[in-house]
Amino acid sequence: MNVESVRKYCLKFKACTEGFPFDETTLVMKVAGKMFTLINLDEDPSVNLKCDPEKALKLREEFESVEPGYHMNKIA
Repeated sequence: MNVESVRKYCLKFKACTEGFPFDETTLVMKVAGKMFTLINLDEDPSVNLKCDPEKALKLREEFESVEPGYHMNKIA
């Protein structure tokens, strides 16, 4: 995964902002003040995307690499 590519893609959304409100290794992307992406910048980078809970279940069934996000999943 290329973190910079993900970051640039997210910044294309209208009213998108970025920041580090939690710690220096978790980049948070927001649209109109609402968080939609967390990017973990540690050694093993990962992306946590907000989506509809029903869609998240389908994506987890289809793709092995899709996992529930810590503090983000509404359906386990």
